[in-house]
Amino acid sequence: MPHTVLVVDDDRDIRDSLVDLLEDLGYAALSASNGLDALEILRTRRELPSMILLDLMMPGLDGHGFCAAQRAELAWAAIPVVVLSAYADADAQASALGVECLRKPLTARALVEAVRRYCPG
Repeated sequence: MPHTVLVVDDDRDIRDSLVDLLEDLGYAALSASNGLDALEILRTRRELPSMILLDLMMPGLDGHGFCAAQRAELAWAAIPVVVLSAYADADAQASALGVECLRKPLTARALVEAVRRYCPG
């Protein structure tokens, strides 16, 4: 069974492109348009994703709020998160959250390397 990656980004084009790329690489991919939708996916799926690609700036529940809620739930806390952001201080924000950061605009190579770190095989 392939690893599953949850893509959380409010930009539909980015989200769809990431899902397409992940599926082309043989991963299963889920998508959510904000943190609230992502939490609902975690609540309702039997199989949890192997990792989460997370935008920081989103309406509803942003990346910071999502991370707080994810960490509060024991079953979800161990899922690795990689932040995707164009913020000037994205690296510092990711570091404060204790997660890795990939800068937007994202290269396919950087994405593949990050996914393979958390979803080997």
